[in-house]
Amino acid sequence: MTNPYLASPLARKQTVQVPIGNVLCGGSAPVVVQSMTNTDTADIDATVKQVAALAKSGSELVRITVDRNEAAAAVPIIKEKLLAMDVDVPLIGDFHYIGHTLLADHPACAEALSKYRINPGNVGFGEKKDRQFAAIIETAIRNDKPVRIGVNWGSLDQSLLTKLMDDNKANGSPMSARQVMREAIIQSALLSAALAEDIGLARSKIILSAKVSQVQDLIAVYTGLAARSDHALHLGLTEAGMGSKGIVASSAALGILLQQGIGDTIRISLTPEPGGDRTKEVQVAQELLQTMGFRSFVPVVAACPGCGRTTSTTFQELAQKIEGDLRKNMPVWRDKYPGVEGLTVAVMGCIVNGPGESKHANIGISLPGTGETPAAPVFVDGKKAKTLRGANIAAEFEIMVQEYIEANYSPAS
Repeated sequence: MTNPYLASPLARKQTVQVPIGNVLCGGSAPVVVQSMTNTDTADIDATVKQVAALAKSGSELVRITVDRNEAAAAVPIIKEKLLAMDVDVPLIGDFHYIGHTLLADHPACAEALSKYRINPGNVGFGEKKDRQFAAIIETAIRNDKPVRIGVNWGSLDQSLLTKLMDDNKANGSPMSARQVMREAIIQSALLSAALAEDIGLARSKIILSAKVSQVQDLIAVYTGLAARSDHALHLGLTEAGMGSKGIVASSAALGILLQQGIGDTIRISLTPEPGGDRTKEVQVAQELLQTMGFRSFVPVVAACPGCGRTTSTTFQELAQKIEGDLRKNMPVWRDKYPGVEGLTVAVMGCIVNGPGESKHANIGISLPGTGETPAAPVFVDGKKAKTLRGANIAAEFEIMVQEYIEANYSPAS
């Protein structure tokens, strides 16, 4: 549900709209969720499996590493296998150092990809830099593909940084080294975009990103970049980290930028725990956009945190079960029950806020707290519909949620 006391996000900054396969980003299009595989792209089966899992979880764009001949040769096969599985997610090729060679030597790879991602800091060095950059841009033009020019402070163009440091030193009011670095990141992106346009790549085929790993640096860099260009922007805090640290840092940085209307695609760069699920980054990106009111991906489950009045774990288990079932079923429900992503469910643990919160949801249940009568009133669209009792409260409520979805979101309803 939308919180009426939450300030509305600012209007989206109008950027040039860029088509990426069957997905639009920029302009008035919704903010797009992107992810990246961590498989060896040359391992075709593993990469197909992970791309399919990311797409099923809701990733609208998936980036894959293309680092050598074997990986480039695998790309068209990967796409073919995905299409055979009815997974038509745009694939983005991530190129570093030898992208110009791989794209030239593997034309089927160049055609199969929906977008190329290049880093101006390592696309080439010295006198080879502009020539190799131009070769990639010309390949993109021939294949009608967009390009993300992705600057990263871990591989920033050292010649540009050195020049700006020297110019700053000669300035009567020099900036700090950190400010110079931020300016170098911004200029690297803008100068590379201008060069790509000079070569002939349309502005509607260019996306910019400027990845850093510190929250305040990211906010400063993207705020400056957005003020100085109308290119579509891809947001992401690079090397965000593992677990709650990565989630909090990414959400803090991207949330502030999105609230200012900055950003057209986002990626949450989480380090997965050993054996962890790569789709976690997709879930976090979706929850960030949904929590801020930009998009709806899955029904919202409101659940109280628990206190001394809720010593039973029943409401925790029910909330977890309902939320898990909703997310698991969404790939099918998106087509079967149009609009179901807007559903709100409340699972509350005692009488203090339980009935009130349940009334605000489409369907909600207020479970009995410590010392309360063992009864659970269920509210549907603000009105008390039923009171559940006994050992099967959780199962009966799950049936009521399913019945509500079928009654209100079926195409015939």
